[in-house]
Amino acid sequence: MIPYPRLCRSLPSSYELTAGAAVSGPADLIGAVRTALPGLDLLPGDHGAVDLRLDPSLGAEAYRLTVGSRGVEIAAGGRAGAFYAAQSLRQLLPHDSLRYGAGGSWTVPGVRIEDEPRFPWRGLHLDVARHFFPKREVMRLVDLMALHKLNHLHLHLADDQGWRVESPAYPLLHEVSSHRPRSAVHHYGEPEAYDDIPHGGYYTLADLAEIAAYARARQVTVVPEIDVPGHASAILAAYPSLGATREPHDVLDRWGISPAILSPLPPTIEFLTTIFDELLGALGETPYVHIGGDEVVLDQWAASAEIRAYGESLGLAGVNELQAWFLRRLADALAERGSRAVVWDEAFVSGGLRQDTVVMPWRGQGVGRRAAAAGHDVVATSVFPLYFDYAEAASADEPRAIGETITVADVTAFDPAPAEWAQEERDRVLGVQAQLWTERVPDPRTLDYRLWPRACALADIAWGAGDDFAGRLETHLGRLDALGVEYRPAAGPHPWQRRRPHRPGVIKLDEVMERIEAMTHDPESTRPSI
Repeated sequence: MIPYPRLCRSLPSSYELTAGAAVSGPADLIGAVRTALPGLDLLPGDHGAVDLRLDPSLGAEAYRLTVGSRGVEIAAGGRAGAFYAAQSLRQLLPHDSLRYGAGGSWTVPGVRIEDEPRFPWRGLHLDVARHFFPKREVMRLVDLMALHKLNHLHLHLADDQGWRVESPAYPLLHEVSSHRPRSAVHHYGEPEAYDDIPHGGYYTLADLAEIAAYARARQVTVVPEIDVPGHASAILAAYPSLGATREPHDVLDRWGISPAILSPLPPTIEFLTTIFDELLGALGETPYVHIGGDEVVLDQWAASAEIRAYGESLGLAGVNELQAWFLRRLADALAERGSRAVVWDEAFVSGGLRQDTVVMPWRGQGVGRRAAAAGHDVVATSVFPLYFDYAEAASADEPRAIGETITVADVTAFDPAPAEWAQEERDRVLGVQAQLWTERVPDPRTLDYRLWPRACALADIAWGAGDDFAGRLETHLGRLDALGVEYRPAAGPHPWQRRRPHRPGVIKLDEVMERIEAMTHDPESTRPSI
């Protein structure tokens, strides 16, 4: 099973579970189990083959699952616990039971499972700004996350290369900023080359509402990200007056970072709070909103007499303090709306965050530990081994990737809250999240290849890390086959998965990690790191 339960013990008697069998218990728990097991078509009844009960002594995500000759018994601490118990039951069934239309009945082995997760935040990040993935792909990803008990989907909705949300208040965002005429196809360090194929798309507010409801029913929290004040070319293509220079901009067609930056003046705050209201109105209850704060080039702020004077009027010493003030003001606005701000680690290094702001230390565990020691909740997001846009082997057979090499074994060896940290620092680790940036992920098939099976390893360490992951994964791949997931085979890509060849050795992980870790000790180091 992936992820592996805390306790799993075999029992002598099995049970024959039939499609259309009855499920009994509290209505809320029945709904969760039926959602988790769509292929079984379980029907509510007074006494079922699957019997559910609420146990208030268990945590919200905890459960006990017992299979014996009398049927399946589930005790859960809440809807989430019942849902995860059903996902474990799903993995006890033959692989073909995951196929729609399988029908019939299946032998469930006798077992007793007692289970709860190590971390409350078990996340995947998907960059839909560089390459857009339509609603159907996002919802499919939610289904795969649910199978693996991953529960936070971080959607990177805005960057230099695209804006992906409808805005009734600022319609040029989805009319102008949601598309670009071409995309870069050259590798890092090569002469520029472009495909001359238009690319774009955006989610309507109705789409976002549907995605959020679909995810919520599957115990997945959507975490939207509007990355500011840098990464702003797409926003400024629509509304240049919000920029530090007010100059015209285009949606960026190349990868990398632009010096384009939003102004920190009051009209920008008004713009962003309106966007937050639109987002939250569509998504519904949203515990977290990511506001970025990474890789910001502050040169245009420093060159603007108006912006410098505004910072001085606030009693701030310079543009770095102004950036910290700007992000805190946005966090305050989100708090007023019932959401906590999340930032990348540059924002923590610059200082001045609200104490309840969650920090994602992408530049390594060192800065993550410092953020935890300073009292911030932390979600481990380190480039190594959690950037799944990096290649899985230093081979030209791999489809083109940004850097190399991050393997399944690298992910399974990662500890989001290392034992050498002080207990109070470990207690601040909400969990762990893998990032998939999509400069080199142009389509859903490549998305599958990059995520799986590394996301299986992520699920295992996020839930609790069981023994013999390699052996369990070999079995688990049959489930992914049944679900039609085009994962990377352990022996390397199929011929049709190779695409444009990877260029090994261009961006080396050890050099990257050494450089960016050093940058985290400089409070003025907001510039692009890679």
